[in-house]
Parts: sequence; C-alpha cells; structure tokens
Amino acid sequence: MSAVDKAKNKAEELAGKAKEKVGQATGDRDTEAEGHKDQAKGNVKQAGEKIKDVFKD
Repeated sequence: MSAVDKAKNKAEELAGKAKEKVGQATGDRDTEAEGHKDQAKGNVKQAGEKIKDVFKD
C-alpha cells in the first residue's frame, strides 16, 4: 500500500468520524449517517489496498 493512499484513506476515515460527531452533537441524523458512510468507505479502501499488497508479493 502506498503511503499516499494510506494517508488519504485514513484522512477520509477521520473526516467521517468528525462529521458523525458533529451530526450527533447537533442532532442532525443525515450528517451523522453521512459521517458513518465516509468512515466505512475509508475502511473498505484500506482493506482493498491491503489485499493488493498481499497479491503483489
């Protein structure tokens, strides 16, 4: 996994966590759900990169 991709995926995950917390704090369920979705998307991308690394070797 390239360091750049790993950093981008982690940033997306952290942004999702922040968005989820803002949604919880303001009572905005849409923002909270969107944040949760962003976290999941970042995690899936990280998993995909790890799988690519396994098959590289």
